[in-house]
Amino acid sequence: MADLITGQVLRFVADPFAVPPEEAAIHDAHGAILVEGGHVVAAGPVDAVAARAGAARRTDMGRALLLPGFVDAHMHYPQTGIIASWGKRLIDWLDTYTFPEEMRFEEPAYAAARAERTLDLALAHGTTTLASFCTIHSVSVDAFFSAAEARGMAVVAGKTCMDRNAPAGLTDTAESAFDASEALIEAWHGKGRARYAITPRFSPTSSREQLEALGALWAQHPDCLMQTHLSEQTDEIAWMHDLFPEARDYLDTYEAFGLLGERALYGHAIHLRPRERARLAETGAALVHCPTSNSFIGSGLFDMARARAEGLSVGLATDTGGGSSFSMLRTMAAAYEIGQLAGSALHPAQLLWLATEGSARALHMEGEIGTLAPGSAADLVALDLGATPAIAQRAARAESVWEEVFPTIMMGDDRAVAGVWVGGRRALG
Repeated sequence: MADLITGQVLRFVADPFAVPPEEAAIHDAHGAILVEGGHVVAAGPVDAVAARAGAARRTDMGRALLLPGFVDAHMHYPQTGIIASWGKRLIDWLDTYTFPEEMRFEEPAYAAARAERTLDLALAHGTTTLASFCTIHSVSVDAFFSAAEARGMAVVAGKTCMDRNAPAGLTDTAESAFDASEALIEAWHGKGRARYAITPRFSPTSSREQLEALGALWAQHPDCLMQTHLSEQTDEIAWMHDLFPEARDYLDTYEAFGLLGERALYGHAIHLRPRERARLAETGAALVHCPTSNSFIGSGLFDMARARAEGLSVGLATDTGGGSSFSMLRTMAAAYEIGQLAGSALHPAQLLWLATEGSARALHMEGEIGTLAPGSAADLVALDLGATPAIAQRAARAESVWEEVFPTIMMGDDRAVAGVWVGGRRALG
């Protein structure tokens, strides 16, 4: 049976970084979404959509704002348990918190429990798709994909590969990284809603031989994504130059081994040099902005306005657990705050687009998720725009949908999530 969900509907019809933000979306104050077979059939004014609904089941969300489910384009599910750990920068963070926790993921039961907890927390915050790093253990990848499959979620994940500068219990080799990753691709990539990402953690933890092997693997499986980290902190960049003295810049440590291309995802990418910016734009690779992480571990200020003006593809992400929140609302708020510090205030339309269609584009999944276009998966979130007294009193003064939604972006959390649907199935609310 079809489902008709009514409320306020916000539909993007253009990239709000390419056109005036107010012109990038259509707001239906009395709107509806018609869902059938797990996909969006129609979205728009309630009268027009209801006329096509026939005997559909009806769910009235009142004045809640109906959007595509949020898309978290870069996170680490193994770090869920260590989120909000105190006082470290990147390299110390890895040694003190991350690596000891990731050691535990060799146990299948532990990995399964962490995967389930992460995905349930994501859904509670309105996030329906995540792109996650796993650990070096293949069972950690199996656990994540299995938990997502049980929930019907579209996800991206990959086995993290490291053969140096990490504890012995967390290292593989060039050969074993290739073989285990290829086996996981065969097992999971394209199975249901699962997508595989070849995943070197970052070049300082991979030898040249391992990076070359992973580049060869990607060449054999070009429909996979490739995810890693790039230019997150200045001391990391200095370390990279010590390890790769021949490299022109950080990006070159990937480019030299076939790990640069249209389906590449580079987390953070804050401290880029001109050649890197030009090559990233030329190849169509995507950057992923992780604002709560960048501030929490002191990485720097990502310049979103400049990146988009230069034609770079950018997604948005929590970077759990270096990021300090599971909420894409809080992530949007942090992106706004960092934009202000970098000299450009992001419009609410730009923030919402980044958290939905923009991140879906970065993941090359915009045909499936991130929009309300007919045929898109019915992964949806309903936002209560008056979830707390503080938000409600500000939203009551709004003279436009952007004024009404912005307080929820800036002050909202999981209390604002009134409903979540995954593949048309009600998952929350």
